[in-house]
Amino acid sequence: MRTGRSCEQPIQQELHFFQRSFSRQLDSAAVELKHLANAKAGEGWILRPLQERPPVRMKYRQAGDAGPLLPVVSLGLWQRFGEDGDPLTQRAIIRGALELGVNHFDLANNYGPPPGGAEIRFGKVLQSDLKRQRDSIIISTKAGYPMWPGPHGAGGTRKHLLASLDQSLGRMGLDYVDIFYSHRRDMDTPLEETMSALALAVRQGKARHAGISSYNVADTHTCIQIARRLNMPTLIHQPSYSIVNRWIEEDGLLDALGKERVGCVSFAPMAQGLLSNRYLQGISRDSRAALGKHPKPKVITVDFLDRLSLLQALADRRGQTLAQLSISWALKDQRVTSTAIGVSSVAQLRENVDAINSVQFTTGDLSEIDDLFLDWQMNMWRP
Repeated sequence: MRTGRSCEQPIQQELHFFQRSFSRQLDSAAVELKHLANAKAGEGWILRPLQERPPVRMKYRQAGDAGPLLPVVSLGLWQRFGEDGDPLTQRAIIRGALELGVNHFDLANNYGPPPGGAEIRFGKVLQSDLKRQRDSIIISTKAGYPMWPGPHGAGGTRKHLLASLDQSLGRMGLDYVDIFYSHRRDMDTPLEETMSALALAVRQGKARHAGISSYNVADTHTCIQIARRLNMPTLIHQPSYSIVNRWIEEDGLLDALGKERVGCVSFAPMAQGLLSNRYLQGISRDSRAALGKHPKPKVITVDFLDRLSLLQALADRRGQTLAQLSISWALKDQRVTSTAIGVSSVAQLRENVDAINSVQFTTGDLSEIDDLFLDWQMNMWRP
């Protein structure tokens, strides 16, 4: 069995390929994006001429034995990429991601608002700016959460998964996606049916690879066995994983993925902003918690803020922001192929991607983090 490529040192061949490809295609775009200034963040970003842009410095890891080569940081379009977001900002973030070598865009059929909205917005940018880049871009989407009324509007049935994939392809203007996930375990549908639907999507050429998201270790083992029986060479898992959400360690899932050589694309390394400077001073009016979204205000206690302040002190000693520290921590284990982050600006994207330069931790650093948060865990997605 061959071993997957681990690219803590940049893969020069891949970097050169992406750099040449992005240089040609991004430079050919006729319209210069002028991002509206965000006075509060002190940000007014303009897509600069190619010669002024920083060189691609992304690192890549292979997803398991037979999966795609992915950037260690992927861009998740879960938040702020529907109709609630500014199209110019969304466009600038997508293009800015490619400049940095972040060529994996993670979506789902229900991302919005409204459901499907993120795929529509992403599809417009893809068709207007990046159509000729398609062979250099990894696009993933998922199905499983409610999308339309009736018994087939959600779940892991063959009917729902394949119909949803067709709808996603239509919204994005694509013939295929690179990874198609079952977004959640449907307890009313046999895993055999779910996996056979994913295998059919691959055989039909509508997906290059198949995956599952937030499945526990027992169900994951079953899915791996079914995939092999169906001659489906690739399976990728997308679980949540962060300093305050280590269920894949406790469940044995991370060990299983490593042993079985299955790719792991984690998400929410910053616990939806909880592990950032957003909450260092408590709950601000414009924070997700204040707006009734996750994380919920009840978890942001005095005890948590004290722990967060100590984690900030460690980040300061490492020369990182809290967000960068959190992303670096999620990538410290080679079994994690990539971690998907969400951002609201190009400046935030650039800052967070810088975390890839500091994924090494001393034993003392790891012990300090464990002392702070190993007994303080939360998970909204645990199966």
